[in-house]
Amino acid sequence: MAAAKKAGIVPETEEKKPLRIGILGVGGIAGAHIRSYQKMPEDAKVVAGADIIKGKARKRLDQLGEPEALAFDSAEELLKSVELDAVSVCAYNTSHAELTIAALEAGLPVLLEKPMCVTMEEAAAILRAEKKAGKIVSVGFQPRYDPNSKKIKEIVQSGELGQIYYVQTGGGRRRGIPGNTFIEEKTAGMGALGDIGCYGLDMPLNSLGYPKPLTVSASKFDLFGTNPKLYSEAARFDVDDFAVALIRLEGGITLDFRMSWAMHLDTMGPTFFLGDKAGLKVQPSGSGAWDGRVGGLTLYHDAFGDPTETPIHFSTRDVDLFFEKVKAFVTAVQTNGPAPIPTSEIIYNQAIVSGILTSAREQAEIKIEIPAV
Repeated sequence: MAAAKKAGIVPETEEKKPLRIGILGVGGIAGAHIRSYQKMPEDAKVVAGADIIKGKARKRLDQLGEPEALAFDSAEELLKSVELDAVSVCAYNTSHAELTIAALEAGLPVLLEKPMCVTMEEAAAILRAEKKAGKIVSVGFQPRYDPNSKKIKEIVQSGELGQIYYVQTGGGRRRGIPGNTFIEEKTAGMGALGDIGCYGLDMPLNSLGYPKPLTVSASKFDLFGTNPKLYSEAARFDVDDFAVALIRLEGGITLDFRMSWAMHLDTMGPTFFLGDKAGLKVQPSGSGAWDGRVGGLTLYHDAFGDPTETPIHFSTRDVDLFFEKVKAFVTAVQTNGPAPIPTSEIIYNQAIVSGILTSAREQAEIKIEIPAV
């Protein structure tokens, strides 16, 4: 029967059962995961949740319409007590690696919220555990499911731009520092970099096919978060609220990156790809954190000897990006398919984020080392 299931051949008399999902960490983002699972009741059901804050799991599960789901005060207790088919890891950043590895060791595929983790040592440990368990880890970059983000990748991969040599990306918020576990290094590991910076990196890197990062020269700042006149929780704030970097990528590409939680500016501008045949400008949606939909697309090229601008058709179709992310993970688990957003790509994103932190601390350009797994 197991072989028949794996081959997709299930007897008509056998009732299809939804995947049994556990939620590790029931903070804010867990709500989006749970609501997405609830939209596909025939495919997935949240049966348990855990959080290290005593009583929080029960309260949140009830609030989110899952009164029958079991509640635990530790992920360890949940994983050893409940029969599961997959988990979502929704806890704070510095616990991502520990919880993901624990789930993999329990034989479970993982939908891991971004950022992947905090350090390259943690990233390598996740990949090793994933390989050993033979289960997938898919990382939570839902903007990839935006039709216009897919169009950007299509254009970049088409060769229409020629040899791409320079990419600028970044953006963020004029005022948008979150609170809770986001602003302390002990829980977040980093600030704007981990919250929205990894999105700003994933959009161009995914479009380029995730070339390997080679070096990074970076600076980071905390001038708004630590100022009590500008931020009410300044006494707790010890992470970055602005970061900027130049990253050399394989293929002779330079990536110019910047990301903000707070600044005296409305936006850091568009993302653009410069090639020797054409350039592509991607307007931000809102301030340009690249954590959701994108704005308009314009191709800059020569036509009949003259510089020409061609607007690219912009899709206005409304897509629930978070649901699409969760649905893709569920489908991958059901079909024993590959991870929709694999760690083999996102380890490069993590390498850049970790490299920015190191370069800023050392105030020097550093070589990016990717651990062999």
